[in-house]
Amino acid sequence: MFIAANVGTEMADACARPDSRQLVFLPLAHIFARAIEVLAVASGTIVGHSRDTKSLVADLQSFRPTVIVAVPRVFEKLYNSAEQQAGTGFRLKVFRWSAKVAIVHSRARETPAGPSWWLTAQHVLADRLVYAKIRRTLGGDLTYSFSSGAPLGERLGHFFRGMGISIVEGYGLTESTAPATCNHIDTNRIGTVGPVTAGSSARISETGEIQLKGPHVFRGYHNNPQATAEALVDGWFSTGDLGAFDSDGYLRVTGRIKEIIVTAGGKNVAPAVLEDRLRGHPLVSQCVVVGDKKPFIAALITLDAAMLPGWLAAHGRPPLSEAEARDDPTVLAALGRAVERTNRAVSRAESIRAFAVLDVDFTEANGYLTPSLKVKRSLVLADFADRIETMYEGKPPPAVEDSARPTMAVLR
Repeated sequence: MFIAANVGTEMADACARPDSRQLVFLPLAHIFARAIEVLAVASGTIVGHSRDTKSLVADLQSFRPTVIVAVPRVFEKLYNSAEQQAGTGFRLKVFRWSAKVAIVHSRARETPAGPSWWLTAQHVLADRLVYAKIRRTLGGDLTYSFSSGAPLGERLGHFFRGMGISIVEGYGLTESTAPATCNHIDTNRIGTVGPVTAGSSARISETGEIQLKGPHVFRGYHNNPQATAEALVDGWFSTGDLGAFDSDGYLRVTGRIKEIIVTAGGKNVAPAVLEDRLRGHPLVSQCVVVGDKKPFIAALITLDAAMLPGWLAAHGRPPLSEAEARDDPTVLAALGRAVERTNRAVSRAESIRAFAVLDVDFTEANGYLTPSLKVKRSLVLADFADRIETMYEGKPPPAVEDSARPTMAVLR
């Protein structure tokens, strides 16, 4: 009832329309997927479920959704697939130019002056050349999307809004019965998870932790009074997430407390920033950043088997198996460049200095992903402990102050 009456008001423009068709790329184990089901019952919305991202485009074209609900990985795949479809040469240059125009145009919409006439003219041309084709590929009726489970990243958010599809992010946990904050369609602030939803309360503790309160917050963990006492104090639920509100009350989530890496030099590193950016490369399926109590930050990377053949063809390489690709110099060089671009978002002390490509992807089937598609970090760290130690045996020298970029090691 709380979700239908309160959270539903934040999503009414997208969910409560007579012609609304929502395609959900989340398992029902995900609390947001369940919230969508409740909203559908309350609003009369048609809801469909996609069982696998492998059939992503086919499902979009057959269901023709007006709204999709997914984790950031789905939007990354949509972008990478569009880039791959562009092929090579001039067509690829046109796609990348159009992608840049979409991002710049979306950012300009947030400024008082808005997009210039010249940018608007470029945007119109890019729409005819690229955006309209992508929208048709996605079913032709898609206008809004909801992203949940992890930060989307501003690049993707601005790209999709720039090409005509607004992706709205919210924030919540199972313990808060889905969204406690949520952006509005007409006031969507990309890079944030929006203001507090109606009926909810949120604050930032002295340590920077996000705390929630309201009738939607759970009463305690089943048969675990100790965990309940630690999580709930005076009705405030400590989420374990770090964040901050801007001057307009929009929340920005900056990391997860238990995932913060403390290097041997005492540097605190939030892995999400690095992992989210690196997963944006078409060759990368999953990424886990490591380095706790180590001299530098490193990363475990898995290859995206679905994107590999197209990427190789687009780069003039012969077909390779996944095993061959893991040792291929061209593939490793591309991943190295992706790591370098990722490192631009952080300081030198936080940058990835070594990476290894694993011989297995992280999936729900092999136990490395939860039903809500999150990486089981502790299991990965335990099962690949030897591989992680190997990355530190060579101990690459730390970046020096006059170096253009840190030294980076690639482990085969």
